[in-house]
Amino acid sequence: MDELEFMRGRVYGADHDDPGPREGRSYVELAGGPLDGLLLDVTGRDEAELRDGVGLRTEIGRYGAGGRSVYAPRSPGGRVYDWWGDVP
Repeated sequence: MDELEFMRGRVYGADHDDPGPREGRSYVELAGGPLDGLLLDVTGRDEAELRDGVGLRTEIGRYGAGGRSVYAPRSPGGRVYDWWGDVP
């Protein structure tokens, strides 16, 4: 299994021993960029963040440790967030 296949369906920020989605939680799929294929738990996030998008810490983006990858909803209320780029 390659790295991309390994990451697909895993939850961003989840423990490596328990990477899958949990019942009763809401998730969106991250599309493109370094976090492609991961799920993001959006349970309890406020409307503004869900509408405007999120900057997620990642060591595998353009800026390495401490950098963030920015993802925004493909459509209002959508279940897929597209990658917009990396920021320091």
